[in-house]
Amino acid sequence: QVQLVESGGGLVQPGGSLRLSCAASGNIGRIYDMGWYRQVPGEQRELVAAITSGGNTNYKDSVKGRFSISRDNVKNMVYLQMNNLQPEDTAVYFCNADVMSVPYSRRRLYWGQGTQITVSS
Repeated sequence: QVQLVESGGGLVQPGGSLRLSCAASGNIGRIYDMGWYRQVPGEQRELVAAITSGGNTNYKDSVKGRFSISRDNVKNMVYLQMNNLQPEDTAVYFCNADVMSVPYSRRRLYWGQGTQITVSS
């Protein structure tokens, strides 16, 4: 099995910054794409940022220039640096990873449990 655990959420004032971390552990053979999604009640989960194993990145338009995704392929970690946070960024943030597990070389998407970010004065 593979587990993803997020950390770093919380309450922040508008204009503030937070850094999310996500650690992947377990029977990991290889991690392909990793990403951050967010969801607010009553709405679909949406992609915020994604990063390939080679470091290519993709962002939701509304976070471009404010958020930055990065990863550490040795530590099996993915990060989301969020600057100039706004109330509309309030959501539960989830990390995900496309993982091939061992020993049976099964590949699937895994999700973390989510971490709440609230942007409010």
